[in-house]
Amino acid sequence: MRSFMAKAQTFKPEWLIIDATDAVVGRLAVTIATILRGKHRPEYTPHCDTGDFVIVINADKVRFTGNKWDSVEYHSYTHYAGGLKRITARQMLAKDPGEIITQAVKRMVPRNRLGRAQMSKLKVYAGTNHPHQAQQPKELKVQ
Repeated sequence: MRSFMAKAQTFKPEWLIIDATDAVVGRLAVTIATILRGKHRPEYTPHCDTGDFVIVINADKVRFTGNKWDSVEYHSYTHYAGGLKRITARQMLAKDPGEIITQAVKRMVPRNRLGRAQMSKLKVYAGTNHPHQAQQPKELKVQ
């Protein structure tokens, strides 16, 4: 008995659109990461990029549970002495709402070149408008 292994040349990805209105960030990120990795498909192969493209709209309407708007911090480092920058989730929402979802999903995909290729399939937009109508995305309902 032989196992099926997907190949990048024979795989045709789909485009899915997710509305993030009133979605909890962590639960939404798990769903997106699963789709980007391709684990929702029967032909999932761990070493191949068999995931679909994901468009997230209304990223500015996500929510956190509890007191996480003020307790969750995003860090960046400038590589200079004392160059650690911290920003809370509330400040990140005002600055770049799509980055909240992007950072949550980024921590759930592999940290190698396959993970970077999978992250390039994620498109996050703050409003309802997106430039991917030509790909005819299918809507995916997320609780």
